[in-house]
Amino acid sequence: MNYLAHIYLSGDNDLVTIGNFIADGIKGKQYKTYPKEIQIGILLHRHIDSYTDAHKTFRLSTKRLHEKYGHYSGVIVDILYDHFLAKNWSKYSNVPLDEYVETFYDSLEANFDVLPVRIQKMMPYMLADNWLLSYASIEGISRVLDGMNRRTKNRASMNEAVVELEAFYTEFEKEFSDFFEEVIASSKEKLEHIKHQLND
Repeated sequence: MNYLAHIYLSGDNDLVTIGNFIADGIKGKQYKTYPKEIQIGILLHRHIDSYTDAHKTFRLSTKRLHEKYGHYSGVIVDILYDHFLAKNWSKYSNVPLDEYVETFYDSLEANFDVLPVRIQKMMPYMLADNWLLSYASIEGISRVLDGMNRRTKNRASMNEAVVELEAFYTEFEKEFSDFFEEVIASSKEKLEHIKHQLND
């Protein structure tokens, strides 16, 4: 799952959401140095990643890309799934996407001091280009893939994956829809489990 899905799956607690958002940069037991609600978000993020990577529907999506993009297929599908979440946002939230995204950006700014340096440096670009809202369009996803491709020094030509997105749009959207209902349920269950675990 990419940024928007992780944020959405965090629920309505700002610090849990921040933890989920920054989790990729928090290794091993380093999460224990953060406030409890941020710890919850980090552990939830790890569960979502494990659940996603092992899920048969997610694997079906990645298989379509594997021959061309190799082990970057999972990264690409994460981004494509964020597109379908943004595009179909009203199905999952009563809050319009632009309002939801602005509230999250405000929370990031309010909690700036707790963010890892890498996220602090990324934030100006994220806000200036409004990454999360841009996911709703194919043009926005294309820009995200271009950026990922530059960061990997063009190892996988990820920027070309828009071709597959457009060619198999209906299939990817159906797979996202089937998968997302299940990851929502799994995330809610895990969130409650982690809360009880850390409060014991």
